[in-house]
Amino acid sequence: MVLATGRKNGTTTGICMFTHTLIVPLKQERWNKMALIVKGTARLRLIAGKAQPSPAIGQALGPLGVNMVEFCKQFNDKTAKWNKDRNITIPVNLTAYEDRTYTFVTKTPPTVWFLKQAAEITKCAAEPGKETVGAVSLRAIYEIAKIKKRDYHLQLHSIEALSASIVGTAKSIGMEVHR
Repeated sequence: MVLATGRKNGTTTGICMFTHTLIVPLKQERWNKMALIVKGTARLRLIAGKAQPSPAIGQALGPLGVNMVEFCKQFNDKTAKWNKDRNITIPVNLTAYEDRTYTFVTKTPPTVWFLKQAAEITKCAAEPGKETVGAVSLRAIYEIAKIKKRDYHLQLHSIEALSASIVGTAKSIGMEVHR
């Protein structure tokens, strides 16, 4: 029994009244034949191109019924474009479905990583506001904002708003911002 339904882009979704799980259609033309039921989601941070089946990944993906080896291969293939020598941490949002399939979305590296690269530092300040560990230019912040705007959850924000957020992050880790 469906508790609530909604239409978006010609597809129908719903929430099951008994299990309170989201029902997502497979494809627009087949929504009335078969639907995927979301089993759960997982948010991970993995090193680009170096994901391996490990206890940390297993604890997140095991209860969802996701094949860790297959996921690691797909993740490594998708993140091969990032430089493997720098150990870049990539955030991943994974959605697992009842039929043991899954989808995942990779995001850009964290803002702090970009700021550390721009300022050429390895550690942030222990006491931000009292000590300064480096400086970053507004041009570098603008470039970071352009890269971060590629993330699906930040696409609707303006470059100015993203830049202001990055300036706040820089100050919170003990960096000065120069024009």
